[in-house]
Amino acid sequence: MFRVKICGITNEEDARAVAAAGAGAVGLNFYEPSPRFLSPASAEAVVRALPAEVVKVGLFVNAPAEAAVATVHSLGLDLIQIHGDEPPEYLAALGDRPVMRALRLGPLGLDPILEYLEDCRQLGCLPRRVLIDAYRPGWYGGSGATCNWTVVQKYPSAAWHPPLVLAGGLTAENVAEAIQLVRPAAVDTAGGVEASPGRKDAGLVRQFIQNARRAFESLR
Repeated sequence: MFRVKICGITNEEDARAVAAAGAGAVGLNFYEPSPRFLSPASAEAVVRALPAEVVKVGLFVNAPAEAAVATVHSLGLDLIQIHGDEPPEYLAALGDRPVMRALRLGPLGLDPILEYLEDCRQLGCLPRRVLIDAYRPGWYGGSGATCNWTVVQKYPSAAWHPPLVLAGGLTAENVAEAIQLVRPAAVDTAGGVEASPGRKDAGLVRQFIQNARRAFESLR
């Protein structure tokens, strides 16, 4: 679906710059407490500024399923990213819509994540991809903290496990090392390529994407 996702796009200028740099996906954050929050009304202009081939992801935190579906439908987004405390039953309520489930790597390691996915499998609602983010108390993501890559690299490779998207503190300086160690299906960053919260640095975006692409190519 994509190799590199740049999350937290808040304006048309950044959307165009990220697409021109070669991002496969962009994230629009609809969680109001976030400094990268984008209202659905403002998101329309951002979506129009993006090429059709760029995967457009709507990020939601503990939003009613009906509201998330309505936003995704009205904007024509390609993927729902849920990033809060939503139980597996929430994914079932989304029906067959493409979902990327973000889960934080806490003190208990991968076990809670794998148990969550097993529950999803039992309900018949496995997400298309799993994004593993760093854990920081009181944060649902975007904290800038880095995951323990040694733990994440033990994510199972069984056929039923959704492909892994690695997030959490990724920058142009460390993304290649992370890819080489963890070997994820894709990587995701927000704060790691910003000039300030909610505003991207075009140079950092280009460098991040270039370094990530080279690292993925080296895995072949």
